[in-house]
This record gives sequence, C-alpha cells and structure tokens, in this order.
Amino acid sequence: MSLPLEGRTAIVTGAGRGLGRAEARELARLGAAVVVNDHGQPGRDGTGAASAGPAEEVAAGIRAAGGRAVAHTGDVADFAQAGGLVATAIAEFGSLDVLVNNAGILRDRMVFSMAEEEWDAVIRVHLKGHFNTVRHAAAHWRERAKATGAPVYGRIVNTSSEAFLAGSAGQPNYAAAKGGIVGLTTSSALALRKYGVTVNAICPRARTRMTEDVFAALAPPDDVLDPLAPEHVAPLVGYLASPSAAHVTGQLLVVHGGMVAVVERPRVAATFESKQETFTHDELDALLTGWFADRPPGETFAAAEVLGLRRG
Repeated sequence: MSLPLEGRTAIVTGAGRGLGRAEARELARLGAAVVVNDHGQPGRDGTGAASAGPAEEVAAGIRAAGGRAVAHTGDVADFAQAGGLVATAIAEFGSLDVLVNNAGILRDRMVFSMAEEEWDAVIRVHLKGHFNTVRHAAAHWRERAKATGAPVYGRIVNTSSEAFLAGSAGQPNYAAAKGGIVGLTTSSALALRKYGVTVNAICPRARTRMTEDVFAALAPPDDVLDPLAPEHVAPLVGYLASPSAAHVTGQLLVVHGGMVAVVERPRVAATFESKQETFTHDELDALLTGWFADRPPGETFAAAEVLGLRRG
C-alpha cells in the first residue's frame, strides 16, 4: 500500500524547530521528499563543537529514518532566496508539489510602544515571506499547467494565528501579519483553483521556542501528553497536503490538542440604507448609535471565543 505523499516533494519553511520540524517529519512519514528550510548558517553547539545547524539536523533525521530530505538555509523574506528555495526542490527531487509556510518571528509590544523596526521585521518575515514562496511556487505550477494543458498537483498550507482572529493587544504587528496571510490565502485559492492548486491556512496553537513565554504557565506535568505539542498540528498539515484534501481550498482551520475547528467566513450582521441620496451625520447617528448600544458590551469584530476552544 503506497503512502499518501509517495513521489511528492514538499517544502517546509521555518522547519528547523517547533511546528515546522514536526510538519516536515510528518510529510516525510507520509512519503514526501522534503526540503527543510530554516534561515541561518551552521554554527557551534554547547560544547563548542561544529554544528550542522537546525535545518540540516532535521533533514539528517528524516534521512536516517529512511526518508529523503535536504536542508535549505535561505531567508524566505528575501524574494530571490525564496525563488532559490523553490528551485532547490525541483533540482533535488524533480518536482514541487507541496508548500508549507511556517517561518516566523515575534517582536511583541503594545502598539503605543512599538518601534518601526519591530513592526517591519514581523511583517517582513511573516507576510512578505509567505508571499515570496507562494509567488514562486504559483508561477511554477501555472507554467506546468499551461505546458501540459491539464491541472497540476499543488498544495499550499499557510500559517495564520488566533492572534488575528481574537485580537492580541500586545501583538499588533503579528496580528496584522497573520490577518494579511489569510487575505493572501483566500486570494491565492481563487487564482490557483483552475490550475489544480489548493491554498489553505491554519491557526495552530503550540508550545514552541517562539511561544514559550506565552504558554509557559500552561505546561502540563511531565507524565501528561502536552496538548500544545507541535505534533498535534502536523497531521492536519499532512492531510491538507494529501490527495484526500483535493476539494478543500480557501479555508481557515484552528488546530491544537487533538482538535480541529473550521472557521466560518464573516457574515453581515446588519445593513442600513439612507432615505436620501447619501447619508447625513444625523441619520447615521439615529441608525447606528442605538444599534451598537444594544450589542453586548465589548463585542467587536474579533472572535475571542476561539481562545476557548478545547477538545471534548
């Protein structure tokens, strides 16, 4: 019996640690050859001995388990280097079939204290990094589809966050970037559908090096399986990358701790029409002020209830 991703090639960005590492291992377990991307160069370990670097360590682990993998240490937020990442997958394994965008950083601060550099850095890595890889992969798949006259096999899994859905007061840069990724996802899903490519986004909740300060107080006892382990997220990525998810596209899914929630699209709560050619201030005051006054206190467009999602 063949594996779901046997003969396929996948790229996972930010795969040297945490979520990306778990996702790369899962895709390899399902049969894919994996390009393990993690920005940085080989360095030294705690003893001062030479270290291969996290990307190569993950790739080596996949190879040791009988899979196929190579490391790539380029910066996905650099347009040319992101193109080189796509080229590496094709050169090493002959194709590109799956792209998982996971690379990211945090620079948390309240909006009134945030430095311009902290805003720019997070937007660059998360949002531009996602665009860069999606753009190069999409161009490759479009060219293949036009050359063969038939749809290709293409899967993109982008990483958003509950910080976008629920709002996160101390993360305006991160929440904005993750919201932008959802917009990129839905737009790309529409543009690439006819070429056979699906594009989805996940909002994972996991304990990783990037979130260790956020979730530190929630750590379970040593003998209890951590509900925030990245391994809870990886199976959904594997599913979305597989043939089984051929008709799943343009979707946003929350995943953690053995639970997956499909997020419904925004819906219009109310409409108001002017009785003349255009609204006046007084008319809007009469229509909207009372309507909002009757809404639950503190209710906004943010969906804070997603933070309460739990298995069972």
